Amino acid sequence: MGSAGRDHDLLRFERRLRAQGFDKIAGVDEAGRGAWAGPMVAAAVILPANFDLEGIGDSKVLTAKQRDVCFERISREALAVAVCKAMPSRIDSRGLHRSNLALLREAIQRLPMDPEYVLCDGWPLSNVRQPHLSIKKGDAVTASVAAASIVAKVRRDRMMERYHRRFPEFGFDRNRGYGTAEHREVLNRLGPTPIHRLSFRGVGQPTLPMMETG
Repeated sequence: MGSAGRDHDLLRFERRLRAQGFDKIAGVDEAGRGAWAGPMVAAAVILPANFDLEGIGDSKVLTAKQRDVCFERISREALAVAVCKAMPSRIDSRGLHRSNLALLREAIQRLPMDPEYVLCDGWPLSNVRQPHLSIKKGDAVTASVAAASIVAKVRRDRMMERYHRRFPEFGFDRNRGYGTAEHREVLNRLGPTPIHRLSFRGVGQPTLPMMETG
């Protein structure tokens, strides 16, 4: 499919909503839901109607360089962007799914302007005062959600780069906190760090000491 056809597909939800009179449409998505370590990050983005979608897509299928280029353009040209995070202690105490939904709502609430409609990836949202729609694989089929997925992914990756400098043994610059074989080997050998999600199966290991932050 050519870029024009792809862009048209990404905009179909926004075009329908604008035809109904909704102008400020927010997309919201999170990154890091399934990671063993590090925060979960959510972003909400309101794009202008004339935003150039060249290169925009599901953050998971873009290269790091492509995401960085898109991130800078979204940050510069979006009408509004908001980012928030849930640290492992919050995820452990409240539960992953509950924390995920609360984080998405928080990102919407933090936008510097009120959206008129909200598009969300995947999970149905509750307690959101704006009309909203949750879309399966929204980050792959909806421009606003794709933009939010890129912002969330880039911001989280940059956080994990910083955590890598604190805990270089874990390779957070490569695995971003996800459960790779390398991550498992180091976790079994050294035990969890303060940024590991101890409620995740196999991550909390009470027989091993918590790694010092240094």
